[in-house]
Amino acid sequence: AEVEHLQPMLSLANARNDAEFEAWSERLGRLIGEEPYQLVTEPKVDGLAISLVYEKGIFVRGATRGNGVVGEDVTPNLRTVRSIPLRLAGEPAPPLVEVRGEVYLPLEGFARVNEEQIAAGGKPFMNPRNSAAGSLRQKNPAVTASRPLSLWAYGIGRSEGLELATHWDSL
Repeated sequence: AEVEHLQPMLSLANARNDAEFEAWSERLGRLIGEEPYQLVTEPKVDGLAISLVYEKGIFVRGATRGNGVVGEDVTPNLRTVRSIPLRLAGEPAPPLVEVRGEVYLPLEGFARVNEEQIAAGGKPFMNPRNSAAGSLRQKNPAVTASRPLSLWAYGIGRSEGLELATHWDSL
């Protein structure tokens, strides 16, 4: 089923070399002027962008990015990904937290899944990203559970009851 995100899931900007990073840095400087700022850099993990919604610390809904406004509800499949907590640690839990991240298939797991595909007479997957996306969008959660998917969380979408002053705080 389709699900509307609590706030739009925008695409991330990437810099693949020094020149692209310098150009981005110059644009940022023009936008914020003399205001001091700090940067946080993170690895880019190539998977399927997802939103995880927690209410009072309990995982209640997960969706793909889709078009950024509306995604696909894949909650039953996300519940099978071992690195996704079904309950947040810490008390008291905030009323609402939307975690954003990438579900991906580590290279070692990709090799194993392809070996299994070939052994079963199927075609191997083309790349880990497509394999992760296909695994998460299965109609049968047992298929998803059989794949060694993982989560790379990179941010917070909408939240209530959290006091996060910086991106670093959200990480």
